[in-house]
Amino acid sequence: MEAFFRTHNYLVEHTDAPVRRRLMDEIDWNDRMIGIKGSRGVGKTTFLLQYAKEHVDVNNRKCLYVNMNNFYFQVRGIADFAGEFYRNGGRTLLIDQVFKEPNWAKELRQCYDLYPELKIVFTGSSVMRLKDESSELNGIVKSYNLRGFSFREFLNLQTGNKFKPYTLEDIIENHEHIVREILPYVSPLKYFQDYLHHGYYPFFREHRNYSENLLKTMNMMTEVDILFIKQIELKYLAKIKKLFYLLAVNGEKAPNISKLASAIETSRATVMNYIKYLADARLINIVYPVGQAFPKKPPMVVMHNPNLMYAIYPINVEKQNVMENFFLNALWKDHKVNVGAKSGSYVVGEKYTFRVFDATKQTRPRMCADTICARYNTEIGHGNMLPLWLLGFLY
Repeated sequence: MEAFFRTHNYLVEHTDAPVRRRLMDEIDWNDRMIGIKGSRGVGKTTFLLQYAKEHVDVNNRKCLYVNMNNFYFQVRGIADFAGEFYRNGGRTLLIDQVFKEPNWAKELRQCYDLYPELKIVFTGSSVMRLKDESSELNGIVKSYNLRGFSFREFLNLQTGNKFKPYTLEDIIENHEHIVREILPYVSPLKYFQDYLHHGYYPFFREHRNYSENLLKTMNMMTEVDILFIKQIELKYLAKIKKLFYLLAVNGEKAPNISKLASAIETSRATVMNYIKYLADARLINIVYPVGQAFPKKPPMVVMHNPNLMYAIYPINVEKQNVMENFFLNALWKDHKVNVGAKSGSYVVGEKYTFRVFDATKQTRPRMCADTICARYNTEIGHGNMLPLWLLGFLY
Protein backbone atom coordinates (compact mmCIF):
# COMPACT_ATOMS: atom_id res chain seq x y z
CA MET A 1 0.00 0.00 0.00
CA GLU A 2 2.85 2.39 0.80
CA ALA A 3 4.23 2.03 -2.71
CA PHE A 4 0.86 3.03 -4.15
CA PHE A 5 0.73 6.13 -1.96
CA ARG A 6 4.24 7.14 -3.04
CA THR A 7 3.23 6.78 -6.68
CA HIS A 8 0.01 8.71 -6.02
CA ASN A 9 1.88 11.59 -4.39
CA TYR A 10 4.44 11.79 -7.17
CA LEU A 11 1.86 11.73 -9.96
CA VAL A 12 -0.40 14.33 -8.32
CA GLU A 13 2.49 16.69 -7.61
CA HIS A 14 3.74 16.42 -11.20
CA THR A 15 0.35 16.61 -12.92
CA ASP A 16 0.41 19.29 -15.59
CA ALA A 17 -3.11 20.30 -16.64
CA PRO A 18 -2.87 23.88 -17.92
CA VAL A 19 -6.48 23.85 -19.12
CA ARG A 20 -9.28 22.95 -16.75
CA ARG A 21 -11.61 20.54 -18.50
CA ARG A 22 -15.26 21.52 -18.70
CA LEU A 23 -16.34 18.08 -17.50
CA MET A 24 -14.79 18.77 -14.08
CA ASP A 25 -17.74 21.07 -13.29
CA GLU A 26 -20.41 18.88 -14.89
CA ILE A 27 -19.85 15.85 -12.65
CA ASP A 28 -21.72 15.49 -9.37
CA TRP A 29 -18.78 14.47 -7.20
CA ASN A 30 -21.09 13.47 -4.33
CA ASP A 31 -22.06 10.26 -6.11
CA ARG A 32 -20.46 7.08 -4.76
CA MET A 33 -19.74 5.36 -8.08
CA ILE A 34 -18.60 7.52 -11.01
CA GLY A 35 -17.45 6.18 -14.36
CA ILE A 36 -15.53 8.37 -16.78
CA LYS A 37 -15.38 6.95 -20.27
CA GLY A 38 -13.46 8.28 -23.23
CA SER A 39 -11.43 7.27 -26.21
CA ARG A 40 -7.74 6.57 -25.84
CA GLY A 41 -5.62 9.73 -25.73
CA VAL A 42 -8.21 12.28 -24.53
CA GLY A 43 -6.61 12.72 -21.09
CA LYS A 44 -8.54 10.48 -18.69
CA THR A 45 -5.51 9.79 -16.47
CA THR A 46 -4.67 13.48 -16.21
CA PHE A 47 -8.32 14.18 -15.44
CA LEU A 48 -8.32 11.79 -12.47
CA LEU A 49 -5.08 13.22 -11.11
CA GLN A 50 -6.35 16.78 -11.59
CA TYR A 51 -9.41 15.89 -9.52
CA ALA A 52 -7.15 14.61 -6.74
CA LYS A 53 -5.03 17.75 -6.96
CA GLU A 54 -8.05 20.05 -6.71
CA HIS A 55 -10.05 18.24 -4.05
CA VAL A 56 -7.62 16.51 -1.69
CA ASP A 57 -4.37 17.54 -0.01
CA VAL A 58 -1.55 15.46 -1.45
CA ASN A 59 -0.65 14.18 2.03
CA ASN A 60 -4.24 13.17 2.82
CA ARG A 61 -4.29 9.38 2.75
CA LYS A 62 -8.06 9.26 2.30
CA CYS A 63 -7.62 9.51 -1.46
CA LEU A 64 -5.59 7.15 -3.64
CA TYR A 65 -4.97 6.80 -7.38
CA VAL A 66 -4.18 3.35 -8.79
CA ASN A 67 -3.71 2.13 -12.35
CA MET A 68 -4.92 -1.36 -13.23
CA ASN A 69 -1.88 -1.77 -15.49
CA ASN A 70 0.05 -2.59 -12.30
CA PHE A 71 0.90 -6.30 -12.27
CA TYR A 72 -0.01 -6.35 -8.58
CA PHE A 73 -3.65 -6.58 -9.63
CA GLN A 74 -3.04 -9.82 -11.48
CA VAL A 75 -3.12 -11.57 -8.10
CA ARG A 76 -5.35 -9.24 -6.10
CA GLY A 77 -8.84 -8.07 -7.05
CA ILE A 78 -10.23 -4.55 -6.83
CA ALA A 79 -12.63 -5.36 -3.99
CA ASP A 80 -9.90 -6.95 -1.85
CA PHE A 81 -7.57 -3.98 -2.40
CA ALA A 82 -10.38 -1.46 -1.79
CA GLY A 83 -11.25 -3.24 1.47
CA GLU A 84 -7.74 -2.79 2.85
CA PHE A 85 -7.70 0.83 1.71
CA TYR A 86 -11.10 1.43 3.36
CA ARG A 87 -10.16 -0.21 6.66
CA ASN A 88 -7.11 2.07 6.84
CA GLY A 89 -9.25 5.19 6.51
CA GLY A 90 -9.42 5.51 2.72
CA ARG A 91 -12.58 7.09 1.37
CA THR A 92 -11.91 7.99 -2.30
CA LEU A 93 -10.39 5.45 -4.66
CA LEU A 94 -9.44 6.60 -8.17
CA ILE A 95 -9.07 3.61 -10.50
CA ASP A 96 -7.53 4.10 -13.94
CA GLN A 97 -8.21 1.67 -16.81
CA VAL A 98 -10.59 -0.42 -14.76
CA PHE A 99 -11.33 -2.76 -17.69
CA LYS A 100 -7.89 -4.37 -17.26
CA GLU A 101 -9.45 -6.30 -14.35
CA PRO A 102 -11.35 -9.24 -15.94
CA ASN A 103 -14.27 -9.05 -13.47
CA TRP A 104 -14.21 -5.30 -13.00
CA ALA A 105 -17.99 -4.78 -12.92
CA LYS A 106 -18.55 -7.52 -10.33
CA GLU A 107 -15.63 -6.24 -8.24
CA LEU A 108 -16.91 -2.66 -8.29
CA ARG A 109 -20.38 -3.84 -7.27
CA GLN A 110 -18.82 -5.63 -4.31
CA CYS A 111 -17.10 -2.42 -3.27
CA TYR A 112 -20.37 -0.52 -3.52
CA ASP A 113 -22.23 -3.04 -1.36
CA LEU A 114 -19.52 -3.65 1.25
CA TYR A 115 -18.07 -0.17 1.82
CA PRO A 116 -20.88 2.41 2.09
CA GLU A 117 -18.58 5.36 2.77
CA LEU A 118 -16.20 4.63 -0.10
CA LYS A 119 -16.38 6.68 -3.27
CA ILE A 120 -14.92 5.16 -6.42
CA VAL A 121 -14.13 7.16 -9.55
CA PHE A 122 -12.91 5.00 -12.41
CA THR A 123 -11.92 5.49 -16.02
CA GLY A 124 -12.59 3.16 -18.89
CA SER A 125 -12.83 2.89 -22.63
CA SER A 126 -15.66 4.49 -24.58
CA VAL A 127 -16.42 0.96 -25.81
CA MET A 128 -17.56 -0.12 -22.33
CA ARG A 129 -21.28 -0.34 -21.60
CA LEU A 130 -21.82 0.70 -18.00
CA LYS A 131 -25.61 0.87 -17.91
CA ASP A 132 -26.63 -2.31 -19.70
CA GLU A 133 -29.39 -4.10 -17.85
CA SER A 134 -27.12 -7.13 -17.52
CA SER A 135 -24.36 -5.11 -15.85
CA GLU A 136 -23.81 -5.34 -12.10
CA LEU A 137 -23.42 -1.56 -12.11
CA ASN A 138 -26.80 -0.79 -13.65
CA GLY A 139 -28.59 1.73 -11.45
CA ILE A 140 -25.63 2.61 -9.23
CA VAL A 141 -23.01 4.14 -11.53
CA LYS A 142 -23.14 7.68 -12.90
CA SER A 143 -21.44 7.66 -16.28
CA TYR A 144 -19.75 10.59 -18.04
CA ASN A 145 -17.82 10.99 -21.28
CA LEU A 146 -14.52 12.85 -21.50
CA ARG A 147 -13.87 14.15 -24.99
CA GLY A 148 -10.76 15.58 -26.60
CA PHE A 149 -10.07 19.30 -26.46
CA SER A 150 -12.74 21.57 -27.82
CA PHE A 151 -11.55 24.46 -29.95
CA ARG A 152 -12.24 26.72 -26.95
CA GLU A 153 -10.00 24.62 -24.68
CA PHE A 154 -7.30 24.48 -27.36
CA LEU A 155 -7.50 28.26 -27.86
CA ASN A 156 -7.30 28.92 -24.12
CA LEU A 157 -4.24 26.68 -23.87
CA GLN A 158 -2.47 28.31 -26.81
CA THR A 159 -3.25 31.93 -25.89
CA GLY A 160 -3.57 31.97 -22.10
CA ASN A 161 -7.14 33.25 -22.28
CA LYS A 162 -10.02 31.90 -20.22
CA PHE A 163 -12.92 32.03 -22.65
CA LYS A 164 -16.09 30.43 -21.29
CA PRO A 165 -18.32 27.93 -23.12
CA TYR A 166 -21.75 28.81 -24.52
CA THR A 167 -24.90 26.83 -25.18
CA LEU A 168 -26.05 26.22 -28.73
CA GLU A 169 -29.02 28.51 -28.15
CA ASP A 170 -26.68 31.29 -26.95
CA ILE A 171 -24.56 30.97 -30.07
CA ILE A 172 -27.53 30.92 -32.45
CA GLU A 173 -29.22 33.93 -30.86
CA ASN A 174 -26.23 36.01 -29.75
CA HIS A 175 -23.26 35.00 -31.91
CA GLU A 176 -22.59 38.56 -33.09
CA HIS A 177 -22.33 39.81 -29.50
CA ILE A 178 -20.24 36.80 -28.38
CA VAL A 179 -17.76 37.28 -31.24
CA ARG A 180 -17.34 40.96 -30.33
CA GLU A 181 -16.32 39.85 -26.83
CA ILE A 182 -13.72 37.40 -28.17
CA LEU A 183 -12.07 39.18 -31.10
CA PRO A 184 -10.39 41.96 -29.05
CA TYR A 185 -8.32 39.26 -27.31
CA VAL A 186 -7.53 36.79 -30.09
CA SER A 187 -7.96 36.07 -33.77
CA PRO A 188 -9.51 32.56 -33.73
CA LEU A 189 -8.72 31.81 -37.37
CA LYS A 190 -5.00 32.02 -36.64
CA TYR A 191 -5.40 28.89 -34.53
CA PHE A 192 -8.31 27.10 -36.19
CA GLN A 193 -6.36 25.12 -38.79
CA ASP A 194 -3.86 23.99 -36.16
CA TYR A 195 -6.76 22.70 -34.07
CA LEU A 196 -8.25 20.83 -37.03
CA HIS A 197 -4.90 19.20 -37.76
CA HIS A 198 -3.54 18.41 -34.30
CA GLY A 199 -5.54 20.04 -31.50
CA TYR A 200 -8.14 17.49 -30.43
CA TYR A 201 -5.94 15.08 -28.46
CA PRO A 202 -4.04 16.61 -25.51
CA PHE A 203 -0.86 14.72 -26.36
CA PHE A 204 -0.12 17.29 -29.09
CA ARG A 205 1.79 19.07 -26.32
CA GLU A 206 4.30 16.23 -26.12
CA HIS A 207 7.58 16.54 -28.00
CA ARG A 208 6.81 13.74 -30.44
CA ASN A 209 5.55 13.55 -33.99
CA TYR A 210 1.82 14.08 -33.55
CA SER A 211 0.64 12.11 -36.58
CA GLU A 212 2.78 9.10 -35.68
CA ASN A 213 1.56 9.27 -32.09
CA LEU A 214 -2.04 9.47 -33.28
CA LEU A 215 -1.59 6.49 -35.61
CA LYS A 216 -0.22 4.52 -32.66
CA THR A 217 -3.22 5.58 -30.59
CA MET A 218 -5.63 4.56 -33.36
CA ASN A 219 -4.03 1.12 -33.50
CA MET A 220 -4.40 0.77 -29.73
CA MET A 221 -8.08 1.67 -30.06
CA THR A 222 -8.63 -1.27 -32.37
CA GLU A 223 -6.26 -3.72 -30.68
CA VAL A 224 -7.30 -3.05 -27.08
CA ASP A 225 -10.51 -1.04 -26.93
CA ILE A 226 -12.27 -3.19 -29.53
CA LEU A 227 -10.62 -6.63 -29.52
CA PHE A 228 -9.86 -6.87 -25.80
CA ILE A 229 -13.07 -5.40 -24.40
CA LYS A 230 -15.40 -6.91 -27.00
CA GLN A 231 -13.49 -10.23 -26.71
CA ILE A 232 -12.94 -10.60 -30.45
CA GLU A 233 -10.35 -13.08 -31.67
CA LEU A 234 -7.04 -11.62 -32.82
CA LYS A 235 -7.41 -13.14 -36.30
CA TYR A 236 -10.19 -10.61 -37.07
CA LEU A 237 -8.06 -7.56 -36.25
CA ALA A 238 -6.81 -7.11 -39.82
CA LYS A 239 -10.40 -7.09 -41.11
CA ILE A 240 -11.43 -4.38 -38.66
CA LYS A 241 -8.41 -2.22 -39.50
CA LYS A 242 -8.99 -2.65 -43.22
CA LEU A 243 -12.64 -1.69 -42.84
CA PHE A 244 -11.67 1.43 -40.90
CA TYR A 245 -9.25 2.47 -43.63
CA LEU A 246 -11.79 1.87 -46.40
CA LEU A 247 -14.37 3.95 -44.55
CA ALA A 248 -11.83 6.77 -44.18
CA VAL A 249 -10.90 6.70 -47.85
CA ASN A 250 -14.55 6.53 -48.88
CA GLY A 251 -15.19 9.98 -47.37
CA GLU A 252 -18.60 11.32 -46.43
CA LYS A 253 -20.59 8.99 -48.64
CA ALA A 254 -23.07 6.25 -47.86
CA PRO A 255 -20.98 3.11 -47.32
CA ASN A 256 -21.62 0.25 -49.71
CA ILE A 257 -21.99 -2.54 -47.18
CA SER A 258 -21.93 -5.31 -49.78
CA LYS A 259 -18.66 -4.07 -51.32
CA LEU A 260 -17.12 -3.62 -47.89
CA ALA A 261 -18.16 -7.14 -46.90
CA SER A 262 -16.53 -8.49 -50.06
CA ALA A 263 -13.37 -6.43 -49.50
CA ILE A 264 -12.78 -7.75 -45.98
CA GLU A 265 -14.22 -11.20 -46.74
CA THR A 266 -17.02 -11.33 -44.22
CA SER A 267 -20.80 -10.96 -44.05
CA ARG A 268 -22.86 -7.76 -44.28
CA ALA A 269 -24.05 -8.29 -40.70
CA THR A 270 -20.47 -8.53 -39.47
CA VAL A 271 -19.54 -5.34 -41.33
CA MET A 272 -22.36 -3.51 -39.56
CA ASN A 273 -21.20 -4.87 -36.21
CA TYR A 274 -17.63 -3.74 -36.92
CA ILE A 275 -18.88 -0.28 -37.90
CA LYS A 276 -20.69 -0.09 -34.55
CA TYR A 277 -17.51 -1.13 -32.70
CA LEU A 278 -15.50 1.56 -34.52
CA ALA A 279 -18.12 4.14 -33.56
CA ASP A 280 -18.07 3.00 -29.92
CA ALA A 281 -14.28 3.40 -29.92
CA ARG A 282 -14.69 7.01 -31.14
CA LEU A 283 -12.90 6.32 -34.39
CA ILE A 284 -15.92 7.09 -36.58
CA ASN A 285 -19.33 8.72 -36.26
CA ILE A 286 -22.45 7.24 -37.83
CA VAL A 287 -24.99 9.82 -39.02
CA TYR A 288 -28.61 8.78 -39.61
CA PRO A 289 -31.74 10.61 -40.76
CA VAL A 290 -34.24 11.60 -38.07
CA GLY A 291 -36.07 8.54 -36.79
CA GLN A 292 -33.46 5.99 -37.91
CA ALA A 293 -30.68 4.31 -35.95
CA PHE A 294 -28.42 1.26 -35.87
CA PRO A 295 -28.68 -1.49 -37.21
CA LYS A 296 -30.08 0.25 -40.29
CA LYS A 297 -27.54 1.02 -42.99
CA PRO A 298 -26.26 4.58 -42.35
CA PRO A 299 -26.30 7.16 -45.17
CA MET A 300 -23.12 8.73 -43.77
CA VAL A 301 -20.06 7.48 -41.91
CA VAL A 302 -17.36 10.03 -41.03
CA MET A 303 -14.16 10.07 -39.01
CA HIS A 304 -14.77 10.95 -35.38
CA ASN A 305 -12.78 14.20 -35.55
CA PRO A 306 -10.69 16.12 -38.13
CA ASN A 307 -7.36 15.07 -36.59
CA LEU A 308 -8.07 11.47 -37.60
CA MET A 309 -8.73 12.56 -41.18
CA TYR A 310 -5.30 14.14 -41.50
CA ALA A 311 -3.58 11.18 -39.84
CA ILE A 312 -5.12 8.26 -41.70
CA TYR A 313 -5.36 9.60 -45.26
CA PRO A 314 -3.77 13.07 -45.53
CA ILE A 315 -3.55 13.14 -49.34
CA ASN A 316 -7.33 13.03 -49.71
CA VAL A 317 -8.46 15.62 -47.15
CA GLU A 318 -10.99 18.00 -48.70
CA LYS A 319 -11.60 21.24 -46.83
CA GLN A 320 -15.40 21.06 -47.02
CA ASN A 321 -15.33 17.57 -45.53
CA VAL A 322 -13.01 18.72 -42.73
CA MET A 323 -15.28 21.62 -41.85
CA GLU A 324 -18.39 19.44 -41.80
CA ASN A 325 -16.50 16.94 -39.67
CA PHE A 326 -15.61 19.69 -37.19
CA PHE A 327 -19.26 20.74 -37.12
CA LEU A 328 -20.46 17.21 -36.36
CA ASN A 329 -17.85 16.53 -33.69
CA ALA A 330 -18.42 19.86 -31.94
CA LEU A 331 -22.18 19.32 -31.75
CA TRP A 332 -22.10 15.67 -30.76
CA LYS A 333 -21.25 16.15 -27.10
CA ASP A 334 -24.67 17.40 -26.03
CA HIS A 335 -26.76 17.26 -29.19
CA LYS A 336 -28.13 14.62 -31.50
CA VAL A 337 -27.16 15.29 -35.11
CA ASN A 338 -29.00 13.77 -38.07
CA VAL A 339 -28.68 13.92 -41.83
CA GLY A 340 -31.13 16.50 -43.18
CA ALA A 341 -33.78 15.96 -45.84
CA LYS A 342 -31.87 18.12 -48.33
CA SER A 343 -28.38 17.26 -49.52
CA GLY A 344 -25.66 18.89 -47.41
CA SER A 345 -27.98 19.75 -44.52
CA TYR A 346 -28.00 18.52 -40.93
CA VAL A 347 -30.73 18.49 -38.29
CA VAL A 348 -29.59 19.24 -34.73
CA GLY A 349 -31.74 18.10 -31.83
CA GLU A 350 -34.61 17.54 -34.30
CA LYS A 351 -35.08 21.31 -34.10
CA TYR A 352 -32.44 23.27 -36.03
CA THR A 353 -31.42 22.76 -39.65
CA PHE A 354 -27.78 23.63 -40.40
CA ARG A 355 -25.54 23.86 -43.44
CA VAL A 356 -21.79 24.35 -43.52
CA PHE A 357 -20.31 26.49 -46.30
CA ASP A 358 -17.33 28.58 -47.35
CA ALA A 359 -17.91 32.28 -46.66
CA THR A 360 -15.43 33.31 -49.36
CA LYS A 361 -17.42 31.61 -52.11
CA GLN A 362 -20.96 32.62 -51.21
CA THR A 363 -21.93 35.89 -49.57
CA ARG A 364 -25.60 35.11 -48.92
CA PRO A 365 -26.70 31.80 -50.38
CA ARG A 366 -30.40 31.27 -50.86
CA MET A 367 -30.12 28.06 -48.89
CA CYS A 368 -29.76 30.13 -45.71
CA ALA A 369 -33.27 31.51 -45.95
CA ASP A 370 -34.75 28.68 -43.87
CA THR A 371 -31.62 27.23 -42.23
CA ILE A 372 -28.76 28.28 -39.99
CA CYS A 373 -25.53 28.56 -41.96
CA ALA A 374 -22.22 27.86 -40.24
CA ARG A 375 -19.59 29.67 -42.34
CA TYR A 376 -15.88 28.97 -42.40
CA ASN A 377 -13.10 31.27 -43.65
CA THR A 378 -14.61 34.11 -41.65
CA GLU A 379 -14.44 35.25 -38.05
CA ILE A 380 -17.79 37.04 -37.94
CA GLY A 381 -21.39 36.37 -38.84
CA HIS A 382 -24.73 38.09 -38.98
CA GLY A 383 -28.32 37.04 -38.67
CA ASN A 384 -28.72 33.30 -39.20
CA MET A 385 -25.19 33.00 -40.60
CA LEU A 386 -22.72 32.34 -37.80
CA PRO A 387 -18.96 31.66 -37.87
CA LEU A 388 -18.25 27.93 -37.79
CA TRP A 389 -15.33 28.21 -35.34
CA LEU A 390 -17.68 29.52 -32.63
CA LEU A 391 -19.35 26.10 -32.41
CA GLY A 392 -16.05 24.98 -30.90
CA PHE A 393 -17.12 26.93 -27.80
CA LEU A 394 -19.95 24.54 -26.91
CA TYR A 395 -17.80 22.88 -24.23
